[in-house]
Amino acid sequence: MIAAVRGGADFDVRYLAFSLDQIHIPEDEPPVWDRDPAEWGSGVRALCYGIAARDHFPDQFLDAHLELFAARHERGGKLTDVAVLHDAVARAGIDPDAIAEIAARPETLATLAREHTEAVGRYAVFGVPTFIEGDEAVFIRFMERGNVDDLHRALDLLQWDRLNEFKRTRLPR
Repeated sequence: MIAAVRGGADFDVRYLAFSLDQIHIPEDEPPVWDRDPAEWGSGVRALCYGIAARDHFPDQFLDAHLELFAARHERGGKLTDVAVLHDAVARAGIDPDAIAEIAARPETLATLAREHTEAVGRYAVFGVPTFIEGDEAVFIRFMERGNVDDLHRALDLLQWDRLNEFKRTRLPR
């Protein structure tokens, strides 16, 4: 999506926070946002950094999003490590101390709770990335990141509501 937007695609994009940590908590246990930060899984603090970047540093948000993703998935960093988060946002041109202060605010955690709860309740979101258009929501796992043609093709399928699941049984490599 970021490659498409930066390439000039005419999309109205809104990035929402969704917690994979929360989705794996049993129903009878308190949600992640009501727990002590020492009990948070790997994603909660990183999501708060992302929300802080999106809402307070919008010009650097896309870079911050990519850097936070890369910190975990390309550099193998642990998102529970504040130094990893600080390094990622610094690479995006954001002052790590400023974003850490915003990420720690109660209202940032409340935003995570609200956005996650809406995504699950309204659209039955269960993972990321999920693309939402109107009342249609689709989880899509791309084989290559940044391929804009793949994104356009997948979004075209979003309106084909007679297709519920399409999953390869094996991946040719």
